[in-house]
Amino acid sequence: MDLDRALRISAAGMAAQSTRLRVVAENLANRDSTGEAPGADPYRRRTVNFANRLDRALGAELVNVSRIGTAPGDFPTRYEPSHPAADARGYVKTPNVDSLVEVMDMREAQRSYSANLSVLETTRGMLTRAIEALR
Repeated sequence: MDLDRALRISAAGMAAQSTRLRVVAENLANRDSTGEAPGADPYRRRTVNFANRLDRALGAELVNVSRIGTAPGDFPTRYEPSHPAADARGYVKTPNVDSLVEVMDMREAQRSYSANLSVLETTRGMLTRAIEALR
């Protein structure tokens, strides 16, 4: 039944966006996490990659998280000679997490999740009306 497919596709989208939101939360929680030893690398921003996969039993393409990776690039530094992770020059490597980017990613995940939830609710309502009509 096509309505069952719509429910499963929406659920897969919601699951993928939930993972994305969890990764954003991890990034924001660790935005001040530095290394513990001089010159040690701090927390590196994590990223989520999506891919579609064919669910043969369902006969539809579903979205899923294909990989949770890390963002490339250099770490910003700040001068803090008393910090335990400061190098010989007094600089500490800080995470490559930009709060603005994370908030924008969070909002995009929220919008996608909400759109999938709306499809799920609408589909459920259609199924309920169909069952009621058969009574």
